[in-house]
Amino acid sequence: MGFNYRQLIFAREYRGLTQSELAKNIVGLSQSNLSKYEKGFGLLSDEMVLKIIDFLGFPESWLDHNISNLPENAHYRKRTTITKKIKTEIEYSIRLIGYLVDQMSNSIEWPEVRLVPLDIEEGYTPEIIAKNTRKLLRILPNEPVKSIFTLLENFGIIVIEFEITEKFDGVSFITDKGNPVIILNKSFTNDRKRFTLAHELGHLMMHDFPIPYHRNIEKIKENEANRFASEFLMPAEFIKNSLFNLKLSSLGQLKSYWLTSMASIIRRAKDLSCISESHFTYLTIELSRDGKKKNEDGFVFIDEPSLFIEAYKLHKNELDYSDLELSNAFNIPVDVIQRFFNTSRLRIIK
Repeated sequence: MGFNYRQLIFAREYRGLTQSELAKNIVGLSQSNLSKYEKGFGLLSDEMVLKIIDFLGFPESWLDHNISNLPENAHYRKRTTITKKIKTEIEYSIRLIGYLVDQMSNSIEWPEVRLVPLDIEEGYTPEIIAKNTRKLLRILPNEPVKSIFTLLENFGIIVIEFEITEKFDGVSFITDKGNPVIILNKSFTNDRKRFTLAHELGHLMMHDFPIPYHRNIEKIKENEANRFASEFLMPAEFIKNSLFNLKLSSLGQLKSYWLTSMASIIRRAKDLSCISESHFTYLTIELSRDGKKKNEDGFVFIDEPSLFIEAYKLHKNELDYSDLELSNAFNIPVDVIQRFFNTSRLRIIK
């Protein structure tokens, strides 16, 4: 029948099973034959392939698809200590979310993408691109970025937040059908969410062009995205004067206005040469006392994303789909629908 063996790999790894673990659960399946099949050698009968996919809880029609949303095209903001198993589960979850976004586009219209990226390889700096992005989003030069979820969604970026391991901040990518998506950790503080959103927006605005190979390219792109986020949230022209000889007592007021963390304000002061290296170290140490760096004083408002869940509700309420009917229409297990829509959460154990 010519099944797509890559879809079987997808289903197995999404379920968190190794080849050995899967083979032990399927009568007549050897790890050796499964390994060869997953390399494209086709040594399994159609009957065995269907038995495997049924055990994994995926429909037969799943095998006819070709989902890419390739992880290598995604921009991650994560810690280096994240385990391979967690990274794999996150990556396949992200690819499924991208697939769901594209499937829903067959029956609904996502907002038009109204942001135009600039190629950083053509000489634009992250700061110039951040300023241009603020103009595109119609944010006044001296104003903080407010209602950031709504702002990005109105300009065509689909934003989704889930509870993920604390070692993962966020990811941005373009789906197979060209829809820009940002996913971030729901459990983080509001100021951290805002910086992560700005960071991932920076990737979408700067890094979706072919880039010449460089062994440190990921580190370079992360630094550029941080520079973009800092300028996007705290424009140098309008924050710089308040950062000279920065005092701890000033941080609360600055945080309240710019809606960014005290730690990021201190970093901004250093990057703009408003304070010395020693003063930066002093402020950072003082902020870290009594755990205040992780749990800063001062509330930062943030709105909530709605596009992804509203699209699901539209399918349910207006188009009259049940979860089972959606799973059949999208050729995925019903538990995937319930995981990503009903709970709006992605739980991955450390």
